[in-house]
Parts: sequence; C-alpha cells; structure tokens
Amino acid sequence: MKKITQQTAELLEELSVLETDWRDDFSRKVLAFLGKFESVSEDPWTLVRLLDEDFETASTVIRLFLELSKDEYNTLLRSLFGAGASGKSAFKSNPLGYVETLEPLFLPDKIRGTINRTYTWEDILTERLKGGRGSAIKGQKRGRELEDYVEGIVSSVFPEYEARCSFTGMDGISTEKADFAIPCREKPEILIEVKGYGATGSKQTDVIGDINRIIQEKRHDTVFLIFTDGVTWKARESDFRKLVEFQNSGYIYRIYTKKMSREFEEDLRLLKEEKGL
Repeated sequence: MKKITQQTAELLEELSVLETDWRDDFSRKVLAFLGKFESVSEDPWTLVRLLDEDFETASTVIRLFLELSKDEYNTLLRSLFGAGASGKSAFKSNPLGYVETLEPLFLPDKIRGTINRTYTWEDILTERLKGGRGSAIKGQKRGRELEDYVEGIVSSVFPEYEARCSFTGMDGISTEKADFAIPCREKPEILIEVKGYGATGSKQTDVIGDINRIIQEKRHDTVFLIFTDGVTWKARESDFRKLVEFQNSGYIYRIYTKKMSREFEEDLRLLKEEKGL
C-alpha cells in the first residue's frame, strides 16, 4: 500500500455531522405508555394499575411529570419511604400503600396540569434547554442559593465578613478556599463552608476533601462551621458520616442544616461575643 501523508486542514474539511436518534427501545416504550396517564385521577387505584402493568415504565413517566432526573427522583423516594425499600418489591408487597406514600408529591394535580396545558414553540425550546443545560444549572443554583441563605444570617450578625474567598493559612503564606471568613480572609476567627445538594454523585465525596483541606490549613483556634442540606445525603450516608466524625473529633465545631437555622444564628451571636467581633 502506498504511503500517504495526510493534512489536518484537509481532514477537517471531510468531517460531517453525526446524526443520531435519542430514542432507544425503552424510550419508545415510555412514549407509548404516556397516553395511559390521561385517566389518572384522585383515585389512587389508577396509579396502582399503571405501576402494576409496568413498574419501570410507569415510574419513568411519573418522574417526567415531576420534572426530576432519575437521581433526584430516587433520592426523593428514599426520603419519602425512609429506611424502607422504594422499588418494585416495595410496591408489590403493598401496592396501595406505595401509591399513598407518593401523595405529598401532588402527582394527580401535576399530571392534569401538564396534560391540559397549551404548548407553544417557545415552550418546546424551553424544555429542550431545561433538559440539557438546565440540569447542570439546577445543581449550581442549588448550592449558590444555600450560600445566599447562609449569607443572609451571617450578615445579620457580623458587620464584617468576606464571602467566597481564600483565607490565609496558619503559616501566614498558603491559602485555602472557604465560603465565609469572619471578620476577614487574612486573619479569620470563624470559617464557614456551605454545601447544598439535590442529587447524589461524586461531589458529595469530593466535599470530604474540601473540608479536610480547610482543617489542615486553618489555625487550630479558628472556629470552623459547616452548613449543609439536601436529602441526597441519605443516599451517601458513608460520606456524611465522615463529616460527623470530623465534628466528633473537634475539627469542626458544629454541622447545621436549614432546619437548624435558629441554632446557627444563636451560635454565631455567642461566637461574636466571645471573640469580640
């Protein structure tokens, strides 16, 4: 065979768009199943029948009506069903009880609202944007909104603080990132890290490394607080347990959630008084 020397520019001109269909066999199954949900009413037995007919497909349609990713939906189920199973075996053992456990999701209302809505071409493009870029944006906004929530409390207590900064470490040279440094990044008396989650994933494991770096870098007399939330921690209990171990060992003063906001503010006021801030 004759030797050929190829050129990048020439090859680039030969490239074409690879068209593909997003539908696979399961997607087609889901699409064919959609019409069955038009009859869903306040009668829970309607959902029981659909789940009994094809649990996986019906569950996927339910998730689509709720506008949740698979990960978000599974996490929500775990929060509703507690420590018990939330899959097909749980449904088979108690079909009506399973559907009644879903009642807090207001599923019939959301199904009717979706079916009765008149869609425009703008709605269609909005849904495409939501399904692509939107899923990533939701995760970013979730964390930032929790940071903003915490900042609202911090600013009500301390006249001086720095947000989303790199504080100076114990050697006075190296730095590490933290969400809040009080009163300033150069000589922080209090450090606060905020972590909010709505879907499980590697980021909840990565947080252990983030926390550990702050612990290693800060002065021993700097108070370190963690503010976190999201029921997805229930699905990453081993990672959450490591956070609690840090707290039990004295590396973290206390871990807070939104339900503990009052305790968080009270502790900040006590720290303000103790440290003369």
